[in-house]
Amino acid sequence: MLITRRAAVAGLAGATAARRASAQAAYPTRSLRLIVPYAAGGQSDVVARILGEGLGRVLGQSAVVENRTGAGGIIGTEAGARAEPDGYSLTVGTIATHAIIPVLQPKVPYDHMRDFAPVALLIRQPLMLAVTPSLPVQSLDEFLAYAKAGRGPLSFGSSGIGTSLHLAGEMFKLRTGAETMEHVPYRGSGPMMNDLIAGQIQLTFDAPLTTLPFVQNGQVRGIAVTSPTRLAAAPDLPAVAERLPGFDVQSWTALFAPARTPQPVLDRLNAAVREVWSQPEVQTRLRDLGAEPAAGTAADLGRFVASETDKWREVVREANVRP
Repeated sequence: MLITRRAAVAGLAGATAARRASAQAAYPTRSLRLIVPYAAGGQSDVVARILGEGLGRVLGQSAVVENRTGAGGIIGTEAGARAEPDGYSLTVGTIATHAIIPVLQPKVPYDHMRDFAPVALLIRQPLMLAVTPSLPVQSLDEFLAYAKAGRGPLSFGSSGIGTSLHLAGEMFKLRTGAETMEHVPYRGSGPMMNDLIAGQIQLTFDAPLTTLPFVQNGQVRGIAVTSPTRLAAAPDLPAVAERLPGFDVQSWTALFAPARTPQPVLDRLNAAVREVWSQPEVQTRLRDLGAEPAAGTAADLGRFVASETDKWREVVREANVRP
């Protein structure tokens, strides 16, 4: 009798495993949910919608964007961490939710390394260093000399404390020793750019998509970009890394699944993202946003998130940034 029961249990377990394997092989059999922890219309939302359209074509199932806003991205990201690990609820994470917030906030209701399985990096986007036209510098070299000499006030604006714009300025300050640089937080890039044009602040680090129109019409002066190499949309502007080797500040967006999502499902998702991102029309749409398509493997993303976390933890500590 005991043998019979053991056989029955083993048979049941085998049947359950077979059903799971069959479901994973057929994945996906229903629509996917892409959780975006920010409001509709923002860059991560637009990228998610481009991805969702492509995944629908590649996977044969719709991918619906769900905007779960609040607490600077924390609420939606926590929802993604707590979702069922079956591959049907995915999180569109960013440099903020998966690198900066975890090292800046004392208590975050998710562990960005433990609670998520990396799927694929989606985009990278450098920032542009721009100065007010009244500042007596015309190039990166002149600006570096001016900043190091402490010749005048250097207030740098950002869209808020703890943003990538803010920490880019803090990292620049640390690397150059420009002690006179002082941070001025704003409620968004719009009012910050108005004050830059008016000369109320002297410089900012912001997305090229935001900054380039003001550079092109002469309202502000572009000095450099924060990616390791020059930007195709502004080839005359040097990379900061040309004068400060290793300087690399790029906003990024990536796709994550809940931890414990089956590996075959993660592999299928990564392959689907890479197929979507390889399409020329998709690459054009992303570059029109001022972003560079990324993709790569899930392992690449895991290593990247770990390195970004270490980098920003060090900047937050050295600059004594407080939320």
